[in-house]
Amino acid sequence: MPEFPDIILFAIPLFVLSMLLELYVTTKKSIHTYKTKDAFASIAMGLGNVFLGFFSKIVVLFALLLVYNNFRLFTIPVTWWSFILLFFADDFSYYWFHRTSHECRLFWASHVVHHSSEHYNLSTALRQTWSGGFYSFIFWLWMPIVGFHPAMIVFMQAVSLLYQFWIHTETIKKMPKWFEAVMNTPSHHRVHHGSNPIYLDRNHAGILIIWDKLFGTFQAELDNEKVVYGLTSKIKSYNPIFIAYHEWIALFKDAWSGHKSLKHRLMYFFKSPGWKHDGTGVSSETMRKDWLKNQEKINVD
Repeated sequence: MPEFPDIILFAIPLFVLSMLLELYVTTKKSIHTYKTKDAFASIAMGLGNVFLGFFSKIVVLFALLLVYNNFRLFTIPVTWWSFILLFFADDFSYYWFHRTSHECRLFWASHVVHHSSEHYNLSTALRQTWSGGFYSFIFWLWMPIVGFHPAMIVFMQAVSLLYQFWIHTETIKKMPKWFEAVMNTPSHHRVHHGSNPIYLDRNHAGILIIWDKLFGTFQAELDNEKVVYGLTSKIKSYNPIFIAYHEWIALFKDAWSGHKSLKHRLMYFFKSPGWKHDGTGVSSETMRKDWLKNQEKINVD
């Protein structure tokens, strides 16, 4: 078993210092991105994620090792060129995990936590799931099959998570054009956290924005459309337990209450978050199309 440092734990002092620096800069510039209750709620979610991570990593490593030891087709050595392959493989896996987390309610139930804040700052990056770590690893199961050692995979997941910390800020408007073209940036990720119809379910990138451009989910930040952060239906709560589990409660309530077929009950878990069995639901794609049609009418008028 190759050993790699737990870079997330080592990075915690950096997280704290970065948030204090951002708070200082935004206060000096009168940019009101922090709200005390919201920031503490995000930090509490992050601490809960770290604590539960000790248990979820056992599940993840067990599953990855099970696949690696019994089903791998090749053995990829731990060397410099394998980490180049690993970087792209992990980032590709993250894109599809992240995209599915917006398009499938079973995964949205855990991922919604990260989008629940109406503020956008470095503390928002810490607002992480308390449940997703126990099953989201399925998007990485193909990697031990082709020969990546589980320890390498877990390490690269941590690298990706660490990269994504700094992009949760409004203090950086744009990076150089070449960087914006290839990498995930604060501008791209602000779009991802927007509840504006044009921004919904866009920019699922981890480190590289190229996947969104390749698979049709990219949306640039618009000068005339200021990002409105949070969910389309705001939760209005700073209670960490409610933040962590409110969507799970809503999901099971939708699926198992009332009179509906077993098929419809199960579909609530696998359809998009806005889906309703009676046709009254509105998907993010519908909201986006309606917004674009409305913009066309405004431009014509």
